Amino acid sequence: MWAKVESGSITKLYPFPKKLTIDNIQYDKNIFSMWTTAELEAKGIYQVVQDNSNLKDKEFYTNTDITYTFSSGTVTAAYGSATARSMTDTLFTAEDEAAIPSQVEGTVKTLGLKTEMKKKVNNIAGGHLSKYDWYILRAASGGTAIPSSISTYQAAVRTKANTHCTTIDNASNVDALAVLVFDWPAQP
Repeated sequence: MWAKVESGSITKLYPFPKKLTIDNIQYDKNIFSMWTTAELEAKGIYQVVQDNSNLKDKEFYTNTDITYTFSSGTVTAAYGSATARSMTDTLFTAEDEAAIPSQVEGTVKTLGLKTEMKKKVNNIAGGHLSKYDWYILRAASGGTAIPSSISTYQAAVRTKANTHCTTIDNASNVDALAVLVFDWPAQP
């Protein structure tokens, strides 16, 4: 990405090479790849330096929009401070219900991170368990009993899902949630 700088201010951004007219002279888009940095800068075109030092994982944080600054001969694209997403569910209020009667006060308006993560854990557990549901159906219809390795595995998956959900509930802040890694029992 490049930026056009005029009188010390960024006047235009170029996310990709394109034809340009500078000082009434038209230039082909190949100037972005063929010209040296000095040649481009002489025409007021600066390569944008990306500063991701404040960029955080979108799953856990709301990042600001990128701002572009020009200082000391460098154009920098940077994020402001990220805001942690809410760990708890947001509920509809009486005002919400008054404005839109279908929104019932006290019901969930927006899921919090903890609820979202527990849903993911339970969906993963369900995926592990569903592979072996046919054993249960076969046994229930009078067929062969469920092998002990399958029963043991299913119990281990349920236990692990409960442990993971407890770990999520016990997380004290968003950073603690962001570093959680969930392991699962080996399949039989």
